[in-house]
Amino acid sequence: MFNDIEDYKNRIDDPSLDIDETSVLVLKNVGPIGYPGMPEVGNMALPKRILAKGIHDMVRISDGRMSGTGFGTVILHASPEAALGGNFAVVQTGDIISLDVAKRSLNIEVSDAELTKRKQAWKPIHKVYDRGYVSLYQKNVQQAHLGADMSYLHGGSGSEVARDSH
Repeated sequence: MFNDIEDYKNRIDDPSLDIDETSVLVLKNVGPIGYPGMPEVGNMALPKRILAKGIHDMVRISDGRMSGTGFGTVILHASPEAALGGNFAVVQTGDIISLDVAKRSLNIEVSDAELTKRKQAWKPIHKVYDRGYVSLYQKNVQQAHLGADMSYLHGGSGSEVARDSH
């Protein structure tokens, strides 16, 4: 489990990282609020020692997004994102995560009592901006499953994007 992209980059190839090919990689706090603008930082490469075993895929889960050139078993745009303090925010190293693609279910095997306890102790780690565009963005952006659009644009008719304005 990685709390943010810097944590991932600093530890993914650390020999002491307790991880093997049966592990689920979790990257938090790279969603629309936790990493404003939601850039493509959710690309989680596998640890070099796993790749050296000939393993080329592991389950990876993130509240962020990744490039369309990404590969493998990846669950993106976990929502609500970790920055909001929901279930995804309180996933911990060692938790059992069950995934059933056919049933479209993803669960952490933690009791309701434990989830409640963790949520009560949770504190956000993302930077909160108090002014400027990033502040406006953090205060108004919707979650990824809603398109990470600004809430005040919800229900609007939109406008045409001219071909020459890209």
